[in-house]
Amino acid sequence: MSQFKVNKTYAEINEKIRQGKAVVVTAEEIIDIVRDEGPVNAAQEVDVVTTGTFAPMCSSGAFLNIGQSNPLVRTTRTWFNNVPAYSGVAAVDCFVGATQTSDDDPLNRIYPGEFNYGGGHVIQDLTAGKEVEVRAESYGTDCYPNRRIEKVMTLDQFPQAIMCNPRNAYQNYNCAVNRSDRILYTYMGTLKPGMANANYSTSGALSPLFNDPYLRTIGLGTRIFLGGAQGYVTWHGTQHKVDVRRGLNGVPLTPAGTLFVMGNLKEMSPEWLVGQSIRGYGCSLSVGLGIPIPLLNEEMAKFTAVSDDELFTQVIDYAHDYPNGVSKSYGQVSYAELKSGTIMIQGREVQTVPLSSMVKARKIAQLLKVSIETGSFLLGEPQHFF
Repeated sequence: MSQFKVNKTYAEINEKIRQGKAVVVTAEEIIDIVRDEGPVNAAQEVDVVTTGTFAPMCSSGAFLNIGQSNPLVRTTRTWFNNVPAYSGVAAVDCFVGATQTSDDDPLNRIYPGEFNYGGGHVIQDLTAGKEVEVRAESYGTDCYPNRRIEKVMTLDQFPQAIMCNPRNAYQNYNCAVNRSDRILYTYMGTLKPGMANANYSTSGALSPLFNDPYLRTIGLGTRIFLGGAQGYVTWHGTQHKVDVRRGLNGVPLTPAGTLFVMGNLKEMSPEWLVGQSIRGYGCSLSVGLGIPIPLLNEEMAKFTAVSDDELFTQVIDYAHDYPNGVSKSYGQVSYAELKSGTIMIQGREVQTVPLSSMVKARKIAQLLKVSIETGSFLLGEPQHFF
């Protein structure tokens, strides 16, 4: 006999979605429902909770097939708008990474180490329908004699274009500060000296993996909102951790789980895939991602009801500690405090700066909610858990 009073299956919830009878709420809306009615009643009443996040996710990219030439070619080096892609795959397949920078970025010539165009921008340009200059080289073989091709392509002209992100949707992340006496330029943004600002990057209570801390409903085959289209979880991501300190309801207090996700780039939108130029660091890609959490039982209702004042992260010094692999915390702060605009660190009031967009996170959760309510988005039952 199950330990839970409420027991639903994916098949049952999907049937309700097909019939237009599923009750769907966002991760912010479920908080009051569980608080007012309790987790058992909430699990009986609500079928799906939607989440959302939109922030720079460096470990992102796309597999692109640029199409064959005549005579045939097996590319060994490929560029898109002078951004190098990895071509050690086969024939005319390559992978363009979000953080790869242009070979001739004019900003880098003026300010060494600065870039304003990279792989993330290539991906955004492609989804926006823009033309991209493609150049590829080869040493030539008997079966693939061509040594060079050049052409201009739009996304619809690529035989295949697959978004393939090895590490997205980080389950919690550091709050970054700078305890040195000079400005630091990091992937967490610009950090002013003397702890004059504290940067963070998550949507808090809306963040997908905060709402399923043990990944009870997320695994291989989970259908997600990715870049404006339907995508899938294909494995746990790189740097995935499960043996971490946890707080209320098992929510990690430090960086923990990550997801490997994929989807059809041709179906995605530049609204949800935005190239980024981060001063002093390089390029990246902001990714819109949302996951529907099925309320299979009251345990899942409890997990999804966690609020910003119950979610915590650690304050990490990016001047002395982080670059040297030291994880010393200078304080634990809640996401409610971070979102308020200021936090207290060692008796000092420090301004907070979000790298993620709450406006877009809420829009993703709402879009996902409407898609499920209207029957156009069914839950993908995981075939393997992490």
